[in-house]
Amino acid sequence: MQTSRHPIVEQDLAAIANAPLPWDAFSGATVLATGAAGFLPAYMVETLLHLNRTRLDKPAKVIALVRNEERARERFAHYLDRPDLQVVAQDVSQPLSIGEPLDFIIHAASQASPVFYRTDPVGTLSPNVLGTHHLLTAAHASKSRGFLFFSSGEIYGILPPGTGDIAEHTGGWLDPTDLRSCYGESKRMGETMCVAWARQFGIPTRIARPFHTYGPGMRLDDGRVFADFVRDILAGGPIVLNSDGQARRSFCYLADATIGFFTVLLKGGAGEAYNIANPGGECSIAELADRLAAAHGLSVERRARTDASYMPSPILSTKPDIAKAKSLGWEPRHGIEEGFSRTVRSYR
Repeated sequence: MQTSRHPIVEQDLAAIANAPLPWDAFSGATVLATGAAGFLPAYMVETLLHLNRTRLDKPAKVIALVRNEERARERFAHYLDRPDLQVVAQDVSQPLSIGEPLDFIIHAASQASPVFYRTDPVGTLSPNVLGTHHLLTAAHASKSRGFLFFSSGEIYGILPPGTGDIAEHTGGWLDPTDLRSCYGESKRMGETMCVAWARQFGIPTRIARPFHTYGPGMRLDDGRVFADFVRDILAGGPIVLNSDGQARRSFCYLADATIGFFTVLLKGGAGEAYNIANPGGECSIAELADRLAAAHGLSVERRARTDASYMPSPILSTKPDIAKAKSLGWEPRHGIEEGFSRTVRSYR
Protein backbone atom coordinates (compact mmCIF):
# COMPACT_ATOMS: atom_id res chain seq x y z
CA MET A 1 0.00 0.00 0.00
CA GLN A 2 1.26 3.47 -0.87
CA THR A 3 2.09 5.67 2.09
CA SER A 4 1.57 9.10 0.57
CA ARG A 5 -0.40 10.81 -2.13
CA HIS A 6 1.23 12.63 -5.02
CA PRO A 7 2.08 16.26 -4.16
CA ILE A 8 -0.14 17.47 -7.01
CA VAL A 9 -3.12 15.70 -5.44
CA GLU A 10 -2.25 17.05 -1.98
CA GLN A 11 -2.15 20.58 -3.40
CA ASP A 12 -5.45 20.08 -5.20
CA LEU A 13 -7.26 18.79 -2.12
CA ALA A 14 -5.96 21.67 -0.02
CA ALA A 15 -7.10 24.17 -2.65
CA ILE A 16 -10.56 22.59 -2.86
CA ALA A 17 -10.94 22.62 0.93
CA ASN A 18 -9.94 26.30 1.01
CA ALA A 19 -12.82 27.26 -1.30
CA PRO A 20 -15.29 29.57 0.49
CA LEU A 21 -18.09 27.04 0.88
CA PRO A 22 -20.28 26.06 3.88
CA TRP A 23 -18.24 22.92 4.57
CA ASP A 24 -19.65 22.62 8.11
CA ALA A 25 -22.80 21.18 6.54
CA PHE A 26 -20.87 17.90 6.33
CA SER A 27 -19.92 17.85 10.02
CA GLY A 28 -21.22 14.57 11.47
CA ALA A 29 -23.14 13.81 8.26
CA THR A 30 -23.42 10.52 6.41
CA VAL A 31 -22.55 10.96 2.73
CA LEU A 32 -23.17 8.30 0.09
CA ALA A 33 -21.20 8.59 -3.15
CA THR A 34 -22.07 6.20 -5.97
CA GLY A 35 -19.50 5.30 -8.59
CA ALA A 36 -17.15 6.55 -5.90
CA ALA A 37 -13.96 5.18 -7.42
CA GLY A 38 -14.69 6.88 -10.73
CA PHE A 39 -12.60 9.78 -11.94
CA LEU A 40 -14.89 12.67 -10.91
CA PRO A 41 -16.50 11.43 -7.67
CA ALA A 42 -13.23 10.05 -6.27
CA TYR A 43 -11.90 13.59 -5.81
CA MET A 44 -15.11 14.47 -3.96
CA VAL A 45 -14.59 11.48 -1.67
CA GLU A 46 -10.98 12.45 -1.08
CA THR A 47 -12.02 16.03 -0.38
CA LEU A 48 -14.48 14.90 2.31
CA LEU A 49 -11.81 12.74 3.93
CA HIS A 50 -9.40 15.69 3.76
CA LEU A 51 -12.02 17.91 5.43
CA ASN A 52 -12.45 15.32 8.18
CA ARG A 53 -8.75 15.55 8.95
CA THR A 54 -8.32 19.30 8.62
CA ARG A 55 -11.55 21.20 9.09
CA LEU A 56 -14.71 19.51 10.36
CA ASP A 57 -15.52 19.48 14.09
CA LYS A 58 -17.14 16.08 13.73
CA PRO A 59 -16.05 13.84 10.86
CA ALA A 60 -18.43 12.90 8.10
CA LYS A 61 -19.02 9.23 7.39
CA VAL A 62 -18.33 8.58 3.72
CA ILE A 63 -19.93 5.51 2.13
CA ALA A 64 -18.28 4.75 -1.20
CA LEU A 65 -20.61 2.64 -3.34
CA VAL A 66 -18.71 0.86 -6.11
CA ARG A 67 -19.18 -2.02 -8.52
CA ASN A 68 -15.55 -3.14 -8.52
CA GLU A 69 -14.32 -3.42 -4.93
CA GLU A 70 -10.78 -4.35 -5.94
CA ARG A 71 -10.43 -1.25 -8.10
CA ALA A 72 -11.94 0.90 -5.35
CA ARG A 73 -9.49 -0.41 -2.78
CA GLU A 74 -6.67 0.43 -5.16
CA ARG A 75 -8.06 3.93 -5.77
CA PHE A 76 -8.53 4.63 -2.05
CA ALA A 77 -5.47 2.74 -0.84
CA HIS A 78 -4.35 5.70 1.27
CA TYR A 79 -7.57 5.68 3.29
CA LEU A 80 -8.53 2.05 3.88
CA ASP A 81 -7.45 2.09 7.52
CA ARG A 82 -9.66 5.08 8.32
CA PRO A 83 -12.99 4.60 10.12
CA ASP A 84 -14.64 7.49 8.25
CA LEU A 85 -14.59 5.59 4.92
CA GLN A 86 -16.74 2.56 4.17
CA VAL A 87 -16.45 0.84 0.80
CA VAL A 88 -19.62 -1.00 -0.30
CA ALA A 89 -19.69 -3.13 -3.44
CA GLN A 90 -23.07 -2.96 -5.20
CA ASP A 91 -24.57 -2.24 -8.59
CA VAL A 92 -26.59 0.93 -8.09
CA SER A 93 -29.08 -0.33 -10.68
CA GLN A 94 -30.25 -2.84 -8.05
CA PRO A 95 -32.31 -1.82 -4.98
CA LEU A 96 -30.09 -0.04 -2.49
CA SER A 97 -28.67 -2.14 0.35
CA ILE A 98 -27.55 0.75 2.60
CA GLY A 99 -29.44 0.36 5.87
CA GLU A 100 -28.98 3.80 7.42
CA PRO A 101 -30.20 7.37 6.85
CA LEU A 102 -28.24 9.39 4.31
CA ASP A 103 -27.74 13.11 4.81
CA PHE A 104 -26.18 13.68 1.39
CA ILE A 105 -26.17 11.60 -1.78
CA ILE A 106 -23.75 12.13 -4.65
CA HIS A 107 -24.89 10.05 -7.63
CA ALA A 108 -22.03 9.72 -10.09
CA ALA A 109 -22.25 6.04 -11.04
CA SER A 110 -22.20 5.94 -14.83
CA GLN A 111 -20.17 4.60 -17.73
CA ALA A 112 -19.04 7.83 -19.31
CA SER A 113 -16.57 6.51 -21.87
CA PRO A 114 -17.64 6.17 -25.51
CA VAL A 115 -16.09 2.71 -25.67
CA PHE A 116 -19.03 1.41 -23.58
CA TYR A 117 -21.82 2.94 -25.64
CA ARG A 118 -21.57 0.24 -28.30
CA THR A 119 -20.42 -2.68 -26.14
CA ASP A 120 -22.66 -2.15 -23.09
CA PRO A 121 -25.49 0.32 -23.76
CA VAL A 122 -27.76 -1.28 -21.12
CA GLY A 123 -25.03 -1.01 -18.51
CA THR A 124 -24.52 2.60 -19.57
CA LEU A 125 -28.11 3.77 -19.23
CA SER A 126 -29.24 1.70 -16.22
CA PRO A 127 -27.38 3.65 -13.48
CA ASN A 128 -28.76 6.92 -14.84
CA VAL A 129 -32.36 5.72 -14.73
CA LEU A 130 -32.79 2.72 -12.42
CA GLY A 131 -29.98 3.86 -10.14
CA THR A 132 -31.39 7.37 -9.93
CA HIS A 133 -34.81 5.94 -8.98
CA HIS A 134 -33.34 3.85 -6.15
CA LEU A 135 -31.30 6.77 -4.82
CA LEU A 136 -34.13 9.29 -4.96
CA THR A 137 -36.29 6.81 -3.08
CA ALA A 138 -33.56 6.53 -0.44
CA ALA A 139 -33.23 10.33 -0.27
CA HIS A 140 -36.97 10.65 0.30
CA ALA A 141 -36.92 8.05 3.08
CA SER A 142 -33.85 9.65 4.68
CA LYS A 143 -35.07 13.24 4.36
CA SER A 144 -31.68 13.93 2.81
CA ARG A 145 -30.33 17.48 2.98
CA GLY A 146 -28.69 17.33 -0.44
CA PHE A 147 -28.74 15.19 -3.58
CA LEU A 148 -26.28 15.79 -6.42
CA PHE A 149 -26.87 14.13 -9.78
CA PHE A 150 -23.96 13.99 -12.20
CA SER A 151 -25.39 14.69 -15.63
CA SER A 152 -23.34 15.67 -18.68
CA GLY A 153 -22.85 18.33 -21.31
CA GLU A 154 -23.95 15.63 -23.77
CA ILE A 155 -27.58 16.24 -22.81
CA TYR A 156 -27.54 19.35 -25.02
CA GLY A 157 -27.32 17.15 -28.10
CA ILE A 158 -26.79 18.50 -31.61
CA LEU A 159 -27.41 22.24 -31.73
CA PRO A 160 -28.26 24.36 -34.79
CA PRO A 161 -25.38 26.37 -36.29
CA GLY A 162 -25.05 29.77 -34.70
CA THR A 163 -26.53 28.69 -31.37
CA GLY A 164 -23.75 30.42 -29.46
CA ASP A 165 -22.61 29.53 -25.96
CA ILE A 166 -24.58 26.72 -24.34
CA ALA A 167 -26.61 27.84 -21.33
CA GLU A 168 -28.71 25.57 -19.12
CA HIS A 169 -31.91 26.38 -21.01
CA THR A 170 -30.39 25.54 -24.41
CA GLY A 171 -31.96 22.52 -26.07
CA GLY A 172 -30.55 20.38 -28.86
CA TRP A 173 -31.50 17.17 -30.63
CA LEU A 174 -30.59 13.58 -29.81
CA ASP A 175 -31.86 10.62 -31.84
CA PRO A 176 -33.21 8.09 -29.31
CA THR A 177 -32.74 5.29 -31.85
CA ASP A 178 -29.01 6.03 -32.16
CA LEU A 179 -27.18 3.59 -29.90
CA ARG A 180 -24.83 6.31 -28.71
CA SER A 181 -27.83 8.11 -27.21
CA CYS A 182 -27.90 5.51 -24.42
CA TYR A 183 -25.72 7.96 -22.50
CA GLY A 184 -27.17 11.37 -23.31
CA GLU A 185 -30.82 10.31 -23.25
CA SER A 186 -30.47 8.47 -19.94
CA LYS A 187 -28.77 11.50 -18.42
CA ARG A 188 -31.73 13.58 -19.61
CA MET A 189 -34.13 11.14 -17.94
CA GLY A 190 -32.09 11.24 -14.72
CA GLU A 191 -32.36 15.03 -14.71
CA THR A 192 -36.12 14.88 -15.25
CA MET A 193 -36.44 12.45 -12.34
CA CYS A 194 -34.48 14.80 -10.09
CA VAL A 195 -36.76 17.69 -10.99
CA ALA A 196 -39.89 15.55 -10.48
CA TRP A 197 -38.80 14.29 -7.04
CA ALA A 198 -37.83 17.84 -6.03
CA ARG A 199 -41.21 19.25 -7.01
CA GLN A 200 -43.38 16.40 -5.74
CA PHE A 201 -41.50 15.34 -2.60
CA GLY A 202 -39.35 18.35 -1.75
CA ILE A 203 -36.04 16.52 -2.13
CA PRO A 204 -33.25 19.12 -2.55
CA THR A 205 -31.87 17.66 -5.77
CA ARG A 206 -29.22 19.52 -7.72
CA ILE A 207 -27.81 18.70 -11.13
CA ALA A 208 -24.22 19.23 -12.28
CA ARG A 209 -23.50 19.15 -16.00
CA PRO A 210 -19.75 18.60 -16.42
CA PHE A 211 -18.29 18.92 -19.89
CA HIS A 212 -14.77 17.63 -20.60
CA THR A 213 -12.93 17.27 -17.30
CA TYR A 214 -9.33 16.09 -17.01
CA GLY A 215 -6.80 15.76 -14.22
CA PRO A 216 -5.01 13.39 -11.86
CA GLY A 217 -6.49 9.91 -11.58
CA MET A 218 -8.24 9.69 -14.95
CA ARG A 219 -7.90 6.36 -16.71
CA LEU A 220 -5.59 6.73 -19.67
CA ASP A 221 -7.19 3.84 -21.56
CA ASP A 222 -10.84 4.94 -21.51
CA GLY A 223 -10.90 6.15 -25.11
CA ARG A 224 -11.39 9.88 -24.52
CA VAL A 225 -9.10 12.01 -26.60
CA PHE A 226 -7.58 14.10 -23.80
CA ALA A 227 -6.70 10.92 -21.88
CA ASP A 228 -5.08 9.54 -25.04
CA PHE A 229 -3.01 12.72 -25.35
CA VAL A 230 -1.77 12.48 -21.76
CA ARG A 231 -0.87 8.83 -22.32
CA ASP A 232 1.05 9.81 -25.45
CA ILE A 233 2.95 12.50 -23.56
CA LEU A 234 3.92 10.06 -20.79
CA ALA A 235 5.12 7.60 -23.43
CA GLY A 236 7.39 10.25 -24.96
CA GLY A 237 5.22 11.03 -27.97
CA PRO A 238 4.18 11.55 -30.61
CA ILE A 239 0.71 12.86 -29.75
CA VAL A 240 -1.61 10.86 -31.99
CA LEU A 241 -4.67 12.51 -33.53
CA ASN A 242 -7.23 9.98 -34.80
CA SER A 243 -9.61 12.46 -36.48
CA ASP A 244 -9.52 15.72 -38.38
CA GLY A 245 -9.51 17.42 -34.98
CA GLN A 246 -12.08 20.05 -35.96
CA ALA A 247 -14.53 19.31 -33.13
CA ARG A 248 -14.34 21.95 -30.41
CA ARG A 249 -14.52 21.08 -26.73
CA SER A 250 -14.22 22.90 -23.40
CA PHE A 251 -11.60 21.40 -21.07
CA CYS A 252 -11.80 21.89 -17.28
CA TYR A 253 -9.20 20.84 -14.71
CA LEU A 254 -10.44 18.37 -12.10
CA ALA A 255 -9.78 20.47 -8.98
CA ASP A 256 -11.73 23.39 -10.48
CA ALA A 257 -14.60 21.09 -11.42
CA THR A 258 -14.66 19.50 -7.95
CA ILE A 259 -15.12 22.89 -6.32
CA GLY A 260 -17.92 23.44 -8.81
CA PHE A 261 -19.63 20.17 -7.88
CA PHE A 262 -19.54 20.98 -4.18
CA THR A 263 -20.76 24.50 -4.93
CA VAL A 264 -23.81 23.10 -6.71
CA LEU A 265 -24.48 20.56 -3.94
CA LEU A 266 -24.18 23.08 -1.11
CA LYS A 267 -25.51 26.27 -2.72
CA GLY A 268 -27.52 25.32 -5.79
CA GLY A 269 -31.27 25.65 -6.13
CA ALA A 270 -33.47 22.56 -5.71
CA GLY A 271 -34.28 20.95 -9.05
CA GLU A 272 -31.81 23.23 -10.84
CA ALA A 273 -29.04 22.32 -13.30
CA TYR A 274 -25.64 24.01 -13.60
CA ASN A 275 -22.92 23.81 -16.23
CA ILE A 276 -19.56 22.97 -14.66
CA ALA A 277 -16.98 23.69 -17.32
CA ASN A 278 -14.24 26.09 -18.33
CA PRO A 279 -15.12 28.28 -21.33
CA GLY A 280 -11.55 29.60 -21.19
CA GLY A 281 -10.37 26.07 -21.93
CA GLU A 282 -12.34 25.82 -25.18
CA CYS A 283 -10.42 24.83 -28.30
CA SER A 284 -10.46 22.34 -31.15
CA ILE A 285 -9.04 18.86 -30.67
CA ALA A 286 -6.34 19.65 -33.20
CA GLU A 287 -5.43 22.83 -31.34
CA LEU A 288 -5.26 20.93 -28.06
CA ALA A 289 -2.89 18.41 -29.65
CA ASP A 290 -0.69 21.20 -31.02
CA ARG A 291 -0.62 23.11 -27.73
CA LEU A 292 0.26 20.05 -25.68
CA ALA A 293 2.89 18.99 -28.20
CA ALA A 294 4.50 22.44 -28.04
CA ALA A 295 4.42 22.45 -24.24
CA HIS A 296 6.16 19.07 -24.04
CA GLY A 297 8.50 19.27 -27.02
CA LEU A 298 6.67 16.59 -29.01
CA SER A 299 5.24 16.16 -32.50
CA VAL A 300 1.66 15.47 -33.58
CA GLU A 301 0.94 12.47 -35.79
CA ARG A 302 -2.38 12.11 -37.60
CA ARG A 303 -3.76 8.60 -38.09
CA ALA A 304 -7.05 6.98 -39.03
CA ARG A 305 -8.88 5.43 -36.07
CA THR A 306 -8.97 1.62 -36.22
CA ASP A 307 -10.94 0.91 -33.01
CA ALA A 308 -14.32 -0.31 -34.27
CA SER A 309 -15.89 -0.20 -30.79
CA TYR A 310 -15.42 3.56 -30.42
CA MET A 311 -18.50 5.68 -31.17
CA PRO A 312 -17.52 9.27 -32.01
CA SER A 313 -19.80 12.08 -30.95
CA PRO A 314 -21.81 13.83 -33.67
CA ILE A 315 -21.63 17.04 -31.62
CA LEU A 316 -19.17 19.43 -33.29
CA SER A 317 -18.97 22.22 -30.73
CA THR A 318 -19.61 22.49 -26.99
CA LYS A 319 -18.78 25.90 -25.58
CA PRO A 320 -20.63 26.30 -22.28
CA ASP A 321 -22.07 29.36 -20.61
CA ILE A 322 -21.26 29.15 -16.88
CA ALA A 323 -22.99 32.34 -15.72
CA LYS A 324 -25.42 30.34 -13.59
CA ALA A 325 -22.65 28.55 -11.69
CA LYS A 326 -20.71 31.81 -11.41
CA SER A 327 -23.76 33.33 -9.71
CA LEU A 328 -23.13 30.83 -6.88
CA GLY A 329 -19.56 32.08 -6.55
CA TRP A 330 -17.74 29.46 -8.62
CA GLU A 331 -15.25 30.04 -11.41
CA PRO A 332 -12.51 27.79 -12.89
CA ARG A 333 -8.91 28.90 -12.36
CA HIS A 334 -6.63 26.63 -14.40
CA GLY A 335 -5.94 27.15 -18.09
CA ILE A 336 -5.09 24.35 -20.50
CA GLU A 337 -1.30 24.51 -20.27
CA GLU A 338 -1.23 24.70 -16.47
CA GLY A 339 -3.93 22.10 -15.96
CA PHE A 340 -2.45 19.55 -18.33
CA SER A 341 1.04 20.16 -16.93
CA ARG A 342 -0.26 19.32 -13.47
CA THR A 343 -2.04 16.28 -14.86
CA VAL A 344 1.03 14.91 -16.60
CA ARG A 345 3.22 15.48 -13.52
CA SER A 346 0.69 13.65 -11.33
CA TYR A 347 1.43 10.41 -13.22
CA ARG A 348 5.20 10.64 -12.73
